[in-house]
Formats: sequence, structure tokens, C-alpha cells
Amino acid sequence: MNVDLEALAGPRTRLMEGGTVDPVTSEVIRGYMETVCFEMAMYVSRTATTPILNQSNERNATILDGKGRLAALSVGIPQFMLTSTLPVRFALDFLGVDEFRHGDVFVANDPYHGGGHLPDYNVFAPVVVDGHLVLISSIQCHHGDTGGAVPGGYNVTAQDIWGEGVRWPVVKVLDRGVERRDVLYALQINNRLDGYLGDLRAQIGAAKQAADELAELVNRYGVEMIEASVDTMIDYAARRFGEEVEAWPDGVYEGDAYVDHDPLGNPDIRLHVKITVSGSKLTIDYTGSDERQELQAWSTYGNTRGYTVAQIAAMMDPEIPKNEGFFNSIELIVPEGCVLNPHPGRPVSAGTHHPGADIGEVIAVTLSQVLPDRAVPQTYKTGIPTTIRGVDPRTGATFIDGSAEVYAGWCNAAKGMDAWGAVSASFGNLWKATAEINESLYPHIQWSRDYRTDSGGAGQWRGGCGSHYVKEVRVPSHVYTYVVGMKYPMPGIAGGEKGEPNKLTLRATSDDPFVVQHTADWVPMAAGDRIIYDYGGGGGWGDPLLRAPETVLDDVLDEYVSVEGARRDYGVALTGSLEELTLEIDHSATEARRAEMRAGRLTTPSGNGSVANGTSGGVSGG
Repeated sequence: MNVDLEALAGPRTRLMEGGTVDPVTSEVIRGYMETVCFEMAMYVSRTATTPILNQSNERNATILDGKGRLAALSVGIPQFMLTSTLPVRFALDFLGVDEFRHGDVFVANDPYHGGGHLPDYNVFAPVVVDGHLVLISSIQCHHGDTGGAVPGGYNVTAQDIWGEGVRWPVVKVLDRGVERRDVLYALQINNRLDGYLGDLRAQIGAAKQAADELAELVNRYGVEMIEASVDTMIDYAARRFGEEVEAWPDGVYEGDAYVDHDPLGNPDIRLHVKITVSGSKLTIDYTGSDERQELQAWSTYGNTRGYTVAQIAAMMDPEIPKNEGFFNSIELIVPEGCVLNPHPGRPVSAGTHHPGADIGEVIAVTLSQVLPDRAVPQTYKTGIPTTIRGVDPRTGATFIDGSAEVYAGWCNAAKGMDAWGAVSASFGNLWKATAEINESLYPHIQWSRDYRTDSGGAGQWRGGCGSHYVKEVRVPSHVYTYVVGMKYPMPGIAGGEKGEPNKLTLRATSDDPFVVQHTADWVPMAAGDRIIYDYGGGGGWGDPLLRAPETVLDDVLDEYVSVEGARRDYGVALTGSLEELTLEIDHSATEARRAEMRAGRLTTPSGNGSVANGTSGGVSGG
């Protein structure tokens, strides 16, 4: 740590009258905690052994108080940030606070004890001063395997949670600083990956170092001051949250979103939300979401809670601290038995992604009726990672490639800004590995990751393009994956058009191509076969006919939009040649084309309250 607390705060600060803490001291303590969170995350990135942790940054760090309330977090995967508290609270309730001692470190991954799905391991360590539990450091990461019937942590056709892997509700891996070799061996022996324990040790080291640094903070300020500062930060977040909601129009807003199908092919998984704004109170109610018990698409309560808060946070002032005060300001209703809060024991590896990630869509589209300027769905349309298994001839060992290379897809535009970047917003600060890194690790060749022209949804601001992804396997392999976003691609907002859908073809250049309809269940591929994944685009924002013709011309020159797409989607007529870079706008033809398109809209009936992508919404109140 390079934070000089003496310089920042001077001598030990006393509490103000009434047991409160002054705002400056509170902010110094908050800043210190957030720095510790950032260092936890970076510790994992620099010490983990497998690409999903040391390359992709699929991790997030948080600090909780002794009651299990979120006090601070680092920038990372939003869903991870917001599911870290519930596993820790279970451990506090189940083991009791006396089981949390200086030097202890715990591990948990159970979706039904607060987590998302089994690959997400939460590692946490207490800060205990004179027998009093003050703070808890926590680092959550996605791992490449969970045991169970299918390599890679995703058994999308499992009959129950036990078919997906090993559940660890909470186990202590360090007991007062002493490693529990029996527990760590049990963890390793239930995982296929040689690097698993190295990744777990990276998390353990990060949590332990953070606990030591937080102990220094407590020693500097005292237990009372730290606890009062956490209370102050939580109260401040709740107050700021309420002030922002109070500025929204009161009313009851309802909407739907759909997932194409579950991994078994059951179609049209419905998410329904009713959002009530009443003064400073915000209620989000998922009553009416799909309750078909034969489905294979389930998002746990913790996962649903995380994605809900992530989307709401994205529509608010980013300066509001993301802590327990923010969480508690949302009244969340998720009926047990619906796809967003399953009965215990249901399989959830696929549902963590879908319908879990689609929560951002249904909230954004529903609130676009009253907050269109802030409605950018924090979601993605992938299904699950494309898992490739085979034997590496260089080592003779089995490899499991989660296809974590860079690709583009699903980024929606916002008011005033075209979509940008290579992955969707809900991945947060997720980094994808370069093709060169993955080619060094696995016997594959990456031939293409080009943007797909015309794949971004048209709008006054354009949706991001998807990518044309081509990978050749160099050894006999099998592919396991689940694909959505074909029937229901990313929606447009405020009159924008939806993005192009996904399409995945295995053995694409062979005489026997396999186009994935919903699930690829270890589809065989010969050496030299290719995977072609056309990732979908993001939705546009606003009326495409309001986009400046000069901007559309720039899009065509950049090959985001074709000459034909400029005329078809934006009403912009171009003359000249793209190949020769002589394109020009035909202004009179453009005016005529746009007038024709506007007239056509007047003669085309539209559904009452319908929104792009088959999502519907209604408003009551005022």
C-alpha cells in the first residue's frame, strides 16, 4: 500500500458528538478500502495460473463489515460485485461470529447459499481486533472447472445442481494462519484442472493480504471510528439513492423480455418486471416471470439480485457509493419457483447467464418509457462460453479451452454516444485474452475476429457491431456450448433498431456443418475443422432518420455500415465507390428517401406499447 495515513488524517481522530464521523475522515477511510479492493483484484491477476483469472480479470473484490454488510468494492464484473455479500452472511449465520478468527480464510461457491453458479468461488478473510470482528475482505473469481459430469463448469443438461459440480457452502482453508491441507486437497481432487489450486491460492493470498492491510487501518483509526465510517457511508448511499429516485416520475411501469430457449430447446423464457416508483421508494417485482418447472434456465436469487442492482446502478449517478445502503434501497420481490428464484436443487450453470443477464434488458427496456436517456441494457446474448476439449499433442494432457479470446458483440448505444468496445457492458472490466496468448496455450489457430458490417442496430446513435469469429482446431476436439440471441437479439431503445442475431456453426468448412440450434452437446470436430461464430450486434438508440448523413457516411467508410445499409436503415443515399473512396452524399435523394420512410411508418400499424425485440411495456400512474 502506498497510502500515508498519517499524512492524510493526522493523529487518531475522535468521533463527533452523537457517535458520527466527519465527512473528510469517512472519505479517507472509504478511499483506503477501495484501494485495498483494487489491490486484491490485481493480486489475483498477477499470481493466478490460468487465463480466465490472470488474463480475463473475471474477478472482483469487496470489503464487508462485521455484520456482513457491503462497505466498499473495486471496479470489476458487476454481477460479481453484487453477489459477494450473501455467501459471507451465510457463513456468519452458519458458523457463528466466534468461528471468525485472525488468520482465517474461507472458501464458498454454492449458488443456493448466495452465489451465482458453481464456477464462482468466493474467498474471504476476517479482520479481528481484540476478539471483535470488524471487517471482512472478499475476492470472488470464476474458475475453469467445478468437477461434476462435464468439464468446464457448465453442464447445461444436468438434472440438478449436483450434476453440475461440487458444492462448497463454506469451508475454512486457513485456520488462524495454518493451512488445512485436508480441505485444500479435497478441493483439488474434485477439480479437473491442474491450475485450479494455484488460482485458489491466488485468491487466498489476496484475501489474506487485504485483511492485514485492513488491520493496519483499524489500528490507525480504532474500531469505533471504522464502524462509524461504514455506517456513515451506508447512510450516505441510501440518502443519495432516495434523492435520485425521487426525481423520477412516479408510476408503475411493466415490461417483458424473452430468452430464445433453454438448453433443452424449450422456447420463449419470459422475464416480467413491474417497477414502482413512489417518491424516493423503488420496488422491483418479478412476479409473472416464467414458472414452467420443466425449464432448464434458472437464475438464483443472489444472481438475480446482483444483475438487478447492476442495471439500476448503471442508470444512476455513478458517484453514489455501491454499498449496502444502495442495495437496501431497492425493495426486491422475486417469487420462489420462477426462473429468477428457483426451488433449491435446480441446475443453474446456464441460467446464471440466461435468464440472469437478461435482467438488465427487461429493466432497461421497461424504464426506457420514462428514463430513455439512461436506458442502456447491461446485458449480453451469448448463452455460455464455447468450451472445446481435446488432447494437446505437445503435452499429452487433456485441455479445456473456454474460448476466452477477444470478440465483439451486443453493445448497445446510449443517448449521445455510439456503442463502443469489444464486449458488452455487463462484463464490466472483463478483458479477453489475445489470440496469440490462447494459441500458445491450446492447439488452435484464430483466423478472424473482424467486425460484422451492418450488425449494429441502426439509430440516431448506432449500436456496436458484432464480430465474425473463425477458429480452427488443429487436433480432434469436441465442443460444448449453448447459444441464445438468435430469436431475441439486443433491443433498440427510444426508436432504435435491434442488433443482428447470433449464429454459431461448428465444422463450418466441412461437408457436415453443424449449426447450433440451442445446444451443442460435445459435437465432434476433426483436425482442421473450423468454428465460425457470428456474434450479434448491439441495439441502436433513437430514430435512425435523425442520424446526420455525414456520420452515416463515416460509418460506411469505416465499414460499420454498408452502402446498401445506409440507404435501407438510415435513408442516406450515397454516390461513388467505397473501394475507390469516392463516396459522397446525394442530399436530394437522401431527403426523398427519408420522406418516403417516414410516410411508410404512418401507414404501418404498431402494437400498443410495443418495444423493439418483442419486449412490451406499459405505464400507469403519473
